[in-house]
Amino acid sequence: MKSKVPVIIGSIFAAYLAFVAVVVLVYEPTPDDMDWEDRQAYNNAKLTELSIGQPIEQIKTLMGKADFSEAKSTNQDTLQVLFYRTHHSKSDGETTRDECTPLLFKNNKLIAWGQDTYQQYLDSPIGG
Repeated sequence: MKSKVPVIIGSIFAAYLAFVAVVVLVYEPTPDDMDWEDRQAYNNAKLTELSIGQPIEQIKTLMGKADFSEAKSTNQDTLQVLFYRTHHSKSDGETTRDECTPLLFKNNKLIAWGQDTYQQYLDSPIGG
């Protein structure tokens, strides 16, 4: 009488290999799961996909959690700035604002991004 144990073990091993192959081919880490170098490259790539007027929730879905954020409200408008790491400055183990690109939202819609825009926001009566 032949034993079925090798067939069962072989079947389990084949199923395991198929599972691993599917995970490796299909799984994409979220931005929050990436190390800083991968996240930085990811953020730079995603910045090219942005367009003025996009809702803040769509940006958060696309780019993940911001490294920093600021917000200000006036009688008419709400301004929010999300900072995403995009360039390495110094190897100190910490992400700082000077290593990030700011995205500026007015009433939850993207209106601008980049360092010059952030400085204009700081210099404006509503931003400062």
